[in-house]
Amino acid sequence: MLHAANRKTHLFVWSAICALALALASTALAFKGKNVWSEWPSSNELRKPVYTEVVYAEQFIRTRANTWSNFAYVVVGLYAISYGVTDWRRASSNLSGYVCQTPMMSFSYGLACCYLGFGSGLFHASLTRLGQQIDVAAMYAPLLMMIAIQLESWFPRLGKKRVPTWPALLTVVIVLSGLLFYYKWSMSSSQVLVTLIAIVLGLTLVDLITAPRQKAVRWLVGNLATLTLAVVCRQLDVAGRFSIPQSLFQGHAFWHLLTAASLGCMVLYYRAQPVVSNKPPPNTLSQAP
Repeated sequence: MLHAANRKTHLFVWSAICALALALASTALAFKGKNVWSEWPSSNELRKPVYTEVVYAEQFIRTRANTWSNFAYVVVGLYAISYGVTDWRRASSNLSGYVCQTPMMSFSYGLACCYLGFGSGLFHASLTRLGQQIDVAAMYAPLLMMIAIQLESWFPRLGKKRVPTWPALLTVVIVLSGLLFYYKWSMSSSQVLVTLIAIVLGLTLVDLITAPRQKAVRWLVGNLATLTLAVVCRQLDVAGRFSIPQSLFQGHAFWHLLTAASLGCMVLYYRAQPVVSNKPPPNTLSQAP
């Protein structure tokens, strides 16, 4: 996410991260020795942990590495938001790259990543049922944004009046995110996640076939590499083969770091896409007038 970022962007992102980290540390110290989650319905993982890390059931932060590592998602989100704000201020219509010309897509993608960082952090800190519900629902948001960004790149405007489609697409993302949160317990989260990932992969493959992105494909390679390593770390952690419970280096924490890196790679991939304001749908042979 450091690609093409200026000093102001770095300053904003890391100042915000330091402030948030200080706030979390101060809150943890203020509630030291107090079980603030005792009145909250707990998740099954409080009694039967899935991951290796030791659980401090009477502390404000019940799993430490798995909680703090979620700042990685917030870092990615803040960079994406900063890029969107910068593009808007620099008269985005004069910038190359589709997402660069649609600042709200970068801004919304960044918010989705921050939402994921908050939801996952809340769950690993509290191990509560509500935290788990927000955590799982938040995983869908960046994927939904990837789908929206890709569709928007193919259909930026519709109708004779050339109405922008991004407001409608973002509305759909918000509504679906709300529904997926509300109905979390009545559906298989793994099936929903796999379905969304498959859709993202399918759309990306179509995009590469119809318009090869020589300069952008490296970010897809980075995405696949970091995501693969993330899955390996997570599965080793679940099997209890990554580290000891008291270690600072936890497999699921590396899952957070590496999946955040994969989300960052996708931001850079979309920003490297050329402008296609008059591009027809992928299955259309003729060029739009």
